[in-house]
Amino acid sequence: MTMIPHVNTALRRVPVWMVYLVGLIAPIVMFGLAATGNYGVEPIKALEHELGELSLQVMILGLAITPLRKLLGLNLMKFRRAIGVLTFYLVFSHFLVWLVLDVQILSQVWADILKRPYVTVGFGALVLMLPLAVTSNNWSVRKLGPRWRKLHKLVYPAVVLGGVHYVMLTKTWQLEPMIYLAVILGLLATRLPKQLPMFARG
Repeated sequence: MTMIPHVNTALRRVPVWMVYLVGLIAPIVMFGLAATGNYGVEPIKALEHELGELSLQVMILGLAITPLRKLLGLNLMKFRRAIGVLTFYLVFSHFLVWLVLDVQILSQVWADILKRPYVTVGFGALVLMLPLAVTSNNWSVRKLGPRWRKLHKLVYPAVVLGGVHYVMLTKTWQLEPMIYLAVILGLLATRLPKQLPMFARG
């Protein structure tokens, strides 16, 4: 715990643009690795998977910011908006790889969204994140007022759908996707005591 103040001091010196830069470059680097044969015999599938997993990891990081501050005193709040925007960017990159490089046929894309449950769930997460990305700016915060916070609670069902999408994608009860989903549910559970009185009031 004694290290936390020093970590917070170091984090205050990190400009937010560096977080954006690292996040923006990551898919480009992954695409380069896939294009140069570093992702094995199925580079498109591997790229799709790597982008999806990174998206989920960054989404979980964003979800963990408040619990980390409350429980450990670690302050990542200045990076929260950047992490949220980058999450959408990574999820959309994951979707584009599936759309443009994997499926390619537009009619088949829509058929997959409607008929394959794991695709439906993943697409649902992307749709929920769209208004969050569009309103992740100071103008929207001022314009929407208290409604902004309510709107951005869509991140909770979005991240759950992301975790469920990963579990369903494997088609078997593999450990890694289950761990991701358990972490997501655990982080959401840390918010329950604050929300329960609201439910009690009906």
